[in-house]
Amino acid sequence: MRIKVGIAEDHQLVLEGIQKVIEEKFDVVGTATNGRDAVSMASEQSPDVMLMDIALPLLNGLDAARQIKHVNSNIRIVFVTIQTNRDYVREAFEAGASGYVLKQSASSELFSAIHEVQSGRFFLSSIIAERFLAGKPSAPEMNPLKLFTSLTPRQREVLQLVAEGRSAKEIAAQLYISVKTVEFHKKHLMEELKLKTSAELIRYAVEKGFVAQ
Repeated sequence: MRIKVGIAEDHQLVLEGIQKVIEEKFDVVGTATNGRDAVSMASEQSPDVMLMDIALPLLNGLDAARQIKHVNSNIRIVFVTIQTNRDYVREAFEAGASGYVLKQSASSELFSAIHEVQSGRFFLSSIIAERFLAGKPSAPEMNPLKLFTSLTPRQREVLQLVAEGRSAKEIAAQLYISVKTVEFHKKHLMEELKLKTSAELIRYAVEKGFVAQ
């Protein structure tokens, strides 16, 4: 039987490109352009492997991966991303990923990643693997995710939606919470991250790679 694959990628051209590359060898059972739809699609279609970007709208890929693994731990997750910082790689595997492929990699690496993770093994893009083996420090920051990952899942959701320019009312409707609760989380976020304005919140989320520029 052919391996069933789901794809979560917010750039339509990239999404179509990945689908075209893999559909000759695998069955693409669903696609999504944001993290929330990725979770729903994974739940409904039960792909063997999910290919996911990290910087997805509405819900970043890392938190989406956690939810997918919670719903169905048998789904193998491969991140397909431009993020080369080793801290993103660590966080990806901590979120439940089995593979990590760079978008600049050859299509053969993506094929290998799908086969490897479906067989119960792990896969790391050759470029990333070489950097890990070389022991080179991350640049320009040693750990850009330290503060982000210290936040609660709800705080990360609010941060992402604020960074995407959504109003408190829109966020409340999206997360099924009150506007007052949204404002509470936003205030707490700014205190936790030592930020003073909404603009700084947006810049923080963009710089950390969880919101597309």
